[in-house]
Amino acid sequence: MSENEIIVRGASEHNLKNIDVRIPRDKLVVVTGVSGSGKSSLAFDTIYAEGQRRYVESLSAYARQFLGRMEKPEVDHIEGLSPSISIDQKGVSRNPRSTVGTVTEIYDYLRLLFARAGRPHCRNCGKPVQRQTVQQIVDSILRLDEGSRLLILAPVIKHKKGEHTAIFDDARRTGFVRVRVDGEVVELSEDISLNKNQWHNIEIVVDRVIVRKTTERERLTQSVETALKASDGTLTVSVLNPSERLVEELTSGARSTVAAGTINKQRQRSKSGLQPQDLSYSEQFSCPDCDISMSELEPRNFSFNTPFGACTECSGIGFRLEIDPDLVLPNKNVSLSDGAVAPWSRDGKNSQWAWGPLRALNEHFEVPLNKPITELEPDHLKLVLYGSGRKRVQLRHETSSGAVFSWKGKIEGVIPNLERRHANTESENVRNDIERYMSQRTCNACNGDRLKPDALAVTLLGMNIMEVTRQSVEIALQWVEACRNGAWDLEDRVVEEPLTTRELSIADQIFKEIESRLGFLSRVGLNYLTLDRSAGTLSGGEGQRIRLATQIGSGLMGVLYVCDEPSVGLHPHDGDRLIATLKSLRDVGNTVLIVEHDEAVMRAADHIVDLGPGAGEHGGHVVAQGEIDAIIDATDSITGDYLSGRKEIASPKNRREIGQNSISIIGARANNLKNVDIDIPLGVFVCVTGVSGSGKSTLVNEIILKSLSQHFYRAKDRPGPHDEITGLDHIDKVINIDQSPIGRTPRSNPATYTGVFTPIRELYATVPEARARGYTPGRFSFNVRGGRCESCSGAGYTQIEMQFLPDVTVPCEVCDGARYNREALEILFKEASISDVLNMTVTEAHALFENIPKIASKLVTLMDVGLGYIRLGQPATTLSGGEAQRIKLASELSKRSTGQTLYILDEPTTGLSFDDAAKLLTVLHRLVDNGNTVLLIEHHLDLIKNADWIIDLGPFAGDDGGELVAVGTPEFIASVDDSFTGNYLRDFSGIIPDEGAHGSDEFQQNGRHDTALKNGAAEIKIADILNDQDMAAARSKASRNGASRGRRRRRRRRAVSRSS
Repeated sequence: MSENEIIVRGASEHNLKNIDVRIPRDKLVVVTGVSGSGKSSLAFDTIYAEGQRRYVESLSAYARQFLGRMEKPEVDHIEGLSPSISIDQKGVSRNPRSTVGTVTEIYDYLRLLFARAGRPHCRNCGKPVQRQTVQQIVDSILRLDEGSRLLILAPVIKHKKGEHTAIFDDARRTGFVRVRVDGEVVELSEDISLNKNQWHNIEIVVDRVIVRKTTERERLTQSVETALKASDGTLTVSVLNPSERLVEELTSGARSTVAAGTINKQRQRSKSGLQPQDLSYSEQFSCPDCDISMSELEPRNFSFNTPFGACTECSGIGFRLEIDPDLVLPNKNVSLSDGAVAPWSRDGKNSQWAWGPLRALNEHFEVPLNKPITELEPDHLKLVLYGSGRKRVQLRHETSSGAVFSWKGKIEGVIPNLERRHANTESENVRNDIERYMSQRTCNACNGDRLKPDALAVTLLGMNIMEVTRQSVEIALQWVEACRNGAWDLEDRVVEEPLTTRELSIADQIFKEIESRLGFLSRVGLNYLTLDRSAGTLSGGEGQRIRLATQIGSGLMGVLYVCDEPSVGLHPHDGDRLIATLKSLRDVGNTVLIVEHDEAVMRAADHIVDLGPGAGEHGGHVVAQGEIDAIIDATDSITGDYLSGRKEIASPKNRREIGQNSISIIGARANNLKNVDIDIPLGVFVCVTGVSGSGKSTLVNEIILKSLSQHFYRAKDRPGPHDEITGLDHIDKVINIDQSPIGRTPRSNPATYTGVFTPIRELYATVPEARARGYTPGRFSFNVRGGRCESCSGAGYTQIEMQFLPDVTVPCEVCDGARYNREALEILFKEASISDVLNMTVTEAHALFENIPKIASKLVTLMDVGLGYIRLGQPATTLSGGEAQRIKLASELSKRSTGQTLYILDEPTTGLSFDDAAKLLTVLHRLVDNGNTVLLIEHHLDLIKNADWIIDLGPFAGDDGGELVAVGTPEFIASVDDSFTGNYLRDFSGIIPDEGAHGSDEFQQNGRHDTALKNGAAEIKIADILNDQDMAAARSKASRNGASRGRRRRRRRRAVSRSS
């Protein structure tokens, strides 16, 4: 066995052709080749998979059952294999609770830091929280509403696993008779059995008290002292019948007038519908002025993923789904009588029911029904949206049969009506229909900060934990340094409340952990990211580099790292930093194996393995391996052809003329965008460029895509902040073509996704033999009963469970993998059965069906995007991201073009070699030649230089980016010295600078361009007619007097009827 090499013999996974490969250890090794040549099959499905499998196999059978089963790759033998770690582009969570801080574990250390060294303040007045005496606690309890029924509790177990029998035994011996376990009061005389694997909260019931004028202070004082002693200085008072005022104050974080001694004795309403509320007291934490107590600071209090720290209104998400007035009234130029209220109308006509409230609004409030929404008075618009409040009027409803019903009641506005139905319905269809008119809005309780008020009142250097997470990695590093030194490096910041020597000694080790992780993020080029950035908004490349930074911080040696295109999402300007990071992993004694197409990374590699020569069945061979010169000299290497210059992606001889029509984005200011105005010309090939973190994804995905999705498809996601978007009347739809899978199950395949399988099945149903038997197209579907093999349900294989060994997948013994039963397979077209067709490559199927235009046209588009090698029935789960994206492109190409479609692509060259990028470019030009617009985010210079128009953002990342550097043709961009993109186009892509070309690098950053409104007036928003205060007041009034109160009344009536 060689100590200096990883030797792979007989690799046959997927399309690999029994190849032998030698990979030098402790080196930076690149695996390259065209898409579908077998790169991922070798790196991930063979080498990494075998390394993982061997590690799992070394564990006991007991441990293996918790880790899942791993199949052995199709390989004869691998020598010299190290423990392997995969860093791919699929591992970042899309959960809205996942952020950059949580993924990197920085937030976990921040929680620990604020719990141990944070300065608690009163959530109401902001003063530092002080200790409470027993007397202060007693006074606070006695100021609760008279008649309040209380439990005095001593919390002895807080969120801990175990049976806790000793706690119950001690309580019995001490003389207590009750405990509250997980919120339920139980007698200690009972046999209490707890699940030792679950978290529990246990509180001893010290006393039961009713607050009255005659309440004995001495008894209450003794109970408080007993509880504090039993629970090490903490106390919980459970108010069993809280007033609505107390509940509102506790959930909103406002100053508690009850605790401060102001009692409203006139409010004696029923409290049966309210849940008991717990008040926490502590001898350590209490505001001397407001009498507001805080619980002991623990890391969980700063977690928005647990009930202990999460905002009670939004459950720690930071936003809520609410009815959006702009979705309710999508067309502001239509009148109420012509169906302006979308939920109450269909095809521009009001429903029969809608005329009842509309006529009432007109008759009793003089709301005009024939005026467009834009001409309504604000008061009239509020009545339509939020109803008449408490005022009751005469309502009338006429049925379709002519019957008339009349009654006196309140007019329920559109928004309260939708909210009530959404809350009460049990129908999923109704709920989904109403959610079309909802969008995400920042939580009003926490203002998007996710945490409870008490947690947000704890500060370090004058900043709470969420203010720290809103900083970029770069500023967060300076904050840590300021905590240590007591001084900011930034001139405009002054240190508030510097840490004491004791606090610094407590926090020293935590600071080291935070600082090291922030440093690693900065080293991989992510210093522009904020720690509260949602993981779901990260690109695949950013997510991969976050995990790369985590691995660098682990300090492991002797490990095999397998990376999937770490250069994805990186501008050429940022590439050197990435290469330095990869080399640092190598230099500490690790082997770094990368699947990569970036030329700079290939030239920096110690060893290259080039697979090919083609894709699919035509690939899977080792074309060349060695240093870069060996690849360049290999005449049958497509990669070598492009590296040597024998082939190249040429610039177009003539660029398309920029027309008059465009989409204008005014005042874009989401994330780091600096209130920029941008015009996107239509009918041309537009490329958005800039260094990583300059604001490209924010502009295209967060503002343009979400705004257009809302406009055309009523999508729920709210676009990023901007003033307006004009020119949407020049397009009729927007299509986002990304690299997400075309299906999540093996039953999805290229034939079903592109729709070519439908005419194929129809063709087989017309074969004479099929017609004689009465077969329909459904007979040739492998997803429904009839023609499929019922033994395997049309899958073609069966899975055999092997308990501690990996499950074995074997061809179905009934159909032998054909998916269909004998009768369906007897129907032949040109000697080929329907199963044979699914096993054909696209090229082979085209030869079979070349005289059937309906089928051949769809297959031609797949061949045009370079996918002639994939099989029609190839499971979608085995397709790469690049292949999935090109299948989507082919599907769009095969459709009849309207010539008014905007196609959006985010880094479409991900996973594509030079040759595949050339094929993709041909397809994109075809889309534009059909009159459509292609808008893409890209760093690949060969695609950038082929664009008709470039929008270059920057000049740097994060707070130093977000500005418009230049717009224009590639020739003009190359003439702009401040543009990094222009510099690379000039120096590496052969673009000749031309200052006289069409373009501009002079912009007014904080104002509107003169040409901003050239495409017509912007869409009017409800906020333009009603201000935020008007809407908030109307919504509050509707809530108090509308649906929620009615639901409470109905619940009380039902409760009374059941008890009687």
